Amino acid sequence: MKKFVLLSSVLFTFVAMAVGCSSATAENREQKHNSELSVPATDNEMNRGTKIQVAILLDTSSSMDGLIEQAKSRLWNIVNTLTTLRYEGKAPHIEIALYEYGNDGIRTSDYIRQVTPLTTDLDLISQKLFALTTYGGDEYCGAVINKAVEVLDWGRNTSDMKLIYIAGNEPFTQGRISYKSAIDRALGKDIFVNTIHCGNHSSGVQGMWRDAAIRGKGKFFNIDHNVRVRYYDTPYDDRISTCNDRLNATYLGYGHNGFARKEMQAVQDVNAKSISRSNMAERAVSKSAGVYKNSSWDLVDRVKEDKDALDNIRQSDLPEELQNKSKVEIQKVIAGKEAERTAIQKEISELAKKRQDYIDKQLKNDGTSDDLGKAINESVLAFANQKGYTISK
Repeated sequence: MKKFVLLSSVLFTFVAMAVGCSSATAENREQKHNSELSVPATDNEMNRGTKIQVAILLDTSSSMDGLIEQAKSRLWNIVNTLTTLRYEGKAPHIEIALYEYGNDGIRTSDYIRQVTPLTTDLDLISQKLFALTTYGGDEYCGAVINKAVEVLDWGRNTSDMKLIYIAGNEPFTQGRISYKSAIDRALGKDIFVNTIHCGNHSSGVQGMWRDAAIRGKGKFFNIDHNVRVRYYDTPYDDRISTCNDRLNATYLGYGHNGFARKEMQAVQDVNAKSISRSNMAERAVSKSAGVYKNSSWDLVDRVKEDKDALDNIRQSDLPEELQNKSKVEIQKVIAGKEAERTAIQKEISELAKKRQDYIDKQLKNDGTSDDLGKAINESVLAFANQKGYTISK
């Protein structure tokens, strides 16, 4: 009986307590370490040399639709948690990769497909995650770990935090490539391997999921993949969503795919909202952080990254409303959009802290269950502590 494994989402929801988007004001009060949201990191606050890289290996064989839903529900949680981490006071470069395995529909060796390479393109990650489906299959854990280790472009700095998460329920010993040798290769690149078994604890132990985590210097978890993620509606969700609509209006698509990527941004908002109001708020919080960058299609991000960008972009590739303007006029429009975006991002960040405070109070009364998000949340923060990272205030 095949089950799918997925991994991806993490952590506590980010948020807190009181006020609306248009009237949000910052409050100086301590936030819990594992639930804080940082203000968007500026270029000067980014640590260009240090990376946090997370590869998520999802078993998409049959009967794992519930786990896919958990992953969709937790994507923005893991992003938000990663954005709170700092190394030597600066925000590291964050990249996420997706693989699927164990699906008969994958016509490749060992039924493995790279869904995305390590990328900073969060909208792409969301798009691909929402497109995943389950179907039959044979799950070869050793093979997919080996593929991720050998193919992905892993960082080489000692400060880099490199994590593989693999989720599933079939024995870890299946396939032509030994999970032991695959994990040895991972450790050779300073990559920690974490396992999330979908089922009871004894089956996870007997199926060598715990052994794989021990060998990989990672964490071993058991979860019920069919449990629905619990959401906490707050007084701030709708206001954050309104901020998000204003935020989208600051993006200026350029180039041959500018319009399509702006449409993708809107579609991923719809996907997040289809899960819950809370999930949409979490996506908006992610979009308010420095990790959400779109210089490949957004003129504001592009010029922020390269001050001479306008000299290298053809007039016909500019947004239609800018094509008949002078360079000085275009620069003025871009500067206005950037200022507007920065202000909106700050509003969202302040509301997010209040929202998390509100949720933390609910969690004290209700407790938490062992779902995918909690498992990843705990392990990411534990590894960050080991590597000397801090959580921003």
